[in-house]
Amino acid sequence: MRFMIIVKASAQSEAGVMPSEQLLTDMGNFNEELSKAGVLLAGEGLHPSAMGARVIFSGSDRTVVDGPFSNTQDLVAGFWLIKVESKEEAIKWVKRCPNPMPGDSEIEIRQVFESEDFGAALTPDLKLQEERMRAGTKLAV
Repeated sequence: MRFMIIVKASAQSEAGVMPSEQLLTDMGNFNEELSKAGVLLAGEGLHPSAMGARVIFSGSDRTVVDGPFSNTQDLVAGFWLIKVESKEEAIKWVKRCPNPMPGDSEIEIRQVFESEDFGAALTPDLKLQEERMRAGTKLAV
């Protein structure tokens, strides 16, 4: 099972406050533990939403809205993508994580869909397309 571990933004992260040397060291050590355990697939911090954009879809219309975005508690400051056996194992890993923000912080754990989760809607052709994409080959047109 794959899980996205989502580090929620804070007022400090949205203000562009960079992590301390100690937090970078602690996070580096934690990331190394994840890597050595063979569960880390990806993990990165994100720039503040002021440097981002959103694309709003309404039918065939697309509207671009530049950041910053309000509701800091709903924004993402960073993430890990891990592969573990269960949600409980993902929770155990997150509980070992250094606090990612000065003061209080929140990390959300969300399971990533796998091909088999889509049932019959994922036709054999769609499954083959997905496999080619993940293998890094060009998709047939």
